[in-house]
Amino acid sequence: MSRTVSSWILSSARSSIVLQGKGRWYSICIPNRNKIKWKLVFSKTCPYPAGSCSLDSTFSLPKAFRHTSTEEEHFSFQLSPAQINDILRAGELSHKTLDLKGKNANSVLRFESNQLASNSPIEDRRSAATCLQTAGMMFGVFDGHAGAACAQAVSERLLHYIAVSLMSRQRLEEIELAVEAMKPVRPILQWHRHPSDVEYQEITSQYFENLRVYWQHLLDLDTELGFSLEEAMICAFKRLDSDISLEVQAPQESELMRNIALQVAFSGATACVAHIDGVHLHVANTGDCRAVLGVREEDGTWSTLPLTRDHNAYDEFEIRRLKREHPRSEEKTLFVNDRLLGILMPSRAFGDVQLKWSKELQHSILENSCDVEALNIYQYIPPNYHTPPYLTAEPEVTYHKLRSKDKFLVIASDGLWEMLSNEKVVKLVAGHLTELNVQKPPLTFKKPVNLGYMHNLLLQRKSKGLASLDQNIATHLIRHAIGSNEYGEVDPEKLAAMLALPEDLARMYRDDITVTVVYFNSETIEDYYRNH
Repeated sequence: MSRTVSSWILSSARSSIVLQGKGRWYSICIPNRNKIKWKLVFSKTCPYPAGSCSLDSTFSLPKAFRHTSTEEEHFSFQLSPAQINDILRAGELSHKTLDLKGKNANSVLRFESNQLASNSPIEDRRSAATCLQTAGMMFGVFDGHAGAACAQAVSERLLHYIAVSLMSRQRLEEIELAVEAMKPVRPILQWHRHPSDVEYQEITSQYFENLRVYWQHLLDLDTELGFSLEEAMICAFKRLDSDISLEVQAPQESELMRNIALQVAFSGATACVAHIDGVHLHVANTGDCRAVLGVREEDGTWSTLPLTRDHNAYDEFEIRRLKREHPRSEEKTLFVNDRLLGILMPSRAFGDVQLKWSKELQHSILENSCDVEALNIYQYIPPNYHTPPYLTAEPEVTYHKLRSKDKFLVIASDGLWEMLSNEKVVKLVAGHLTELNVQKPPLTFKKPVNLGYMHNLLLQRKSKGLASLDQNIATHLIRHAIGSNEYGEVDPEKLAAMLALPEDLARMYRDDITVTVVYFNSETIEDYYRNH
């Protein structure tokens, strides 16, 4: 990005028009190869009075690197390469899967994840966990809107709901007996978290109680066979969304818990969750996050296999679904300006009770809540709001049986996919894998091995340029998403400018980005087919 372009960004921000009211309309400029696409997005500022609780945990750029306003006199887009790397790598998370003997017999070899904020604080969330009382691993990406509260709650709770849905009747009975006897309950999940992936202890006990009510409901169903994995994921998504809606209607123990329930229900989140057990891959998607498989063909070329559809106004299946669910008189008002009722881009999401409840219920809940404006909650009934609910959290579930040529899975929020195509993402991951393999010299050990010898080997690797490459593939994708020029190469000046954008301007040029890349163990997958 040239200084001319940098100056244009700054001057256009300072001369932009802000509409007055209880929110702000932003024109978002999203580069799409050689074209520029402008969209209007409604967002609200998020003031929190002293003593109030906000679920928007801060995961933002260090203040030393990021301006807070375009009105600052000494505004600069200049960042050093070290500062750029510090910003890009702050949210890195990686985990290698090993069994108890230190060997990898799992079809998941490892995963790498990262996040970059545009909103302040970031509204995206992510989850990764190993199932301890059932088989498999789960990975989720959650894209929040109107605040981070709903995405935060869903990231903490949804994987538990799925795991409970998959448990046998005997296992559920054992857990219920332990809770009744006030005995410790074995953990259901082993979380793989970044230090910034916070959990809100104030409301954890209530979340557990509602999860218990859910497994009691499953026990009452009196079915021995249990759910299929697809049924379990659908049931978990729908039940959690129902609980989010009911919790805000029920009496709460404290004002704090009441405020949290309000924020969660009146904000929203899309979700994409993958469950991987051996060669069995299930992806449940609600909204416009996306999951794409990277496939290495026999001739060495790479192909993409999308495992989700974006649920929005551009999807014909979604348009037809909504038309079936509402009267013909509403056909022309369901989507206005490519948004559901002219408001929301995704057509499926958790929370967002403004598009699910009746007008009377919304009025009743907000009238009986104190100081909802301080929680950034406003009653707004859109035009042509006649037959709610207009929004659902029910996911579409895709099943795929892994093959040895399936090398990795990319799950990401739409902040990545607005910048990079499916094919470009797979190409970048494949190229990164190749580059890492080329740059890694074989570690041939001479005996006896000592620290000095190991140090020299590491120096050899470093001298071959390995240290200059992003070790975390999610970081590599984010770097390209915001820093690529028209030739698909990272422009250091553009990258620096995009990262230095102040909080009141960043959302005009990029969204929050969350990426998780799961690498598969081809040997384990091949062993499965040899033995079956």
